[in-house]
Amino acid sequence: MLESVGSLTGTPWIYAMVALSVLLDVFLPVLPSGVLVITAATAAAAGSATDRVPHEVPDILALTLCAALASLLGDLVAYRLAWRGGARLDRAIARSRRLTAAQERLGVALARGGGALVILARFAPAGRSVVSLGAGAAHRRARDFLPWSALAGLTWAAYSVALGYYGGQWLGATWLGTGVSVLALFAAGSGAAYVMRRPVKASQAG
Repeated sequence: MLESVGSLTGTPWIYAMVALSVLLDVFLPVLPSGVLVITAATAAAAGSATDRVPHEVPDILALTLCAALASLLGDLVAYRLAWRGGARLDRAIARSRRLTAAQERLGVALARGGGALVILARFAPAGRSVVSLGAGAAHRRARDFLPWSALAGLTWAAYSVALGYYGGQWLGATWLGTGVSVLALFAAGSGAAYVMRRPVKASQAG
């Protein structure tokens, strides 16, 4: 896996590549941003195991902050675009039961001061896109949404980096170590998607 990323893992360009991938995957959920973060973190683990000098491997703190900030920026861009989307975006959301349901759940969560849905959505496939666009289209206040978006991005980034780093230390910087870490990330996403799909009980929505 490290060879597939190439020499970028030993240069500052890895941070730019991670940031761009994380920023854009709110619009293109097929981008493997999580896999890229895990791969870079695995490279950091490999470097620490072989006593390579710090500038030759990614710094895990810088990598975490880079991914978290890019996640927040992507959410903000999607939120603002959806806010200005007007009637066309409203009609698109109305045609999708998934988007409509997610928007309703988000409204309930933010109105009650809870942001667990925003954090869960960051792990679920395409959940980040649904929530960010839904918050903007529904004109939710930025102060209600963005702090939770920042926490969600930091949680996701820290989890992904930890998976790659500790997976690389325990299992080695191999296909096995990276693959197990990626599977753990996908497992978290599947769990988050399952929770998000559960219907809201009337007692909770009231």
